[in-house]
Amino acid sequence: MNPELLKELANDKMPFGKYAGRYLSDVPIAYYVWMQNKGWPAAPLGPKMALMLEIKHNGLSHLLKPLRR
Repeated sequence: MNPELLKELANDKMPFGKYAGRYLSDVPIAYYVWMQNKGWPAAPLGPKMALMLEIKHNGLSHLLKPLRR
């Protein structure tokens, strides 16, 4: 896992929709599941959202909070 990617995930915010302006790690897992079924947005956001779904699914989102600026 690339440490820089984890820092980006910790600090990136949702740019659109119901959760616009919230940290990606603060968006509920149900939204990521819904987006996965609907289709991920284009890169770079889509792959980050897919990775965030995996992180949340495995209960690891708490590891990103210390990386926030």
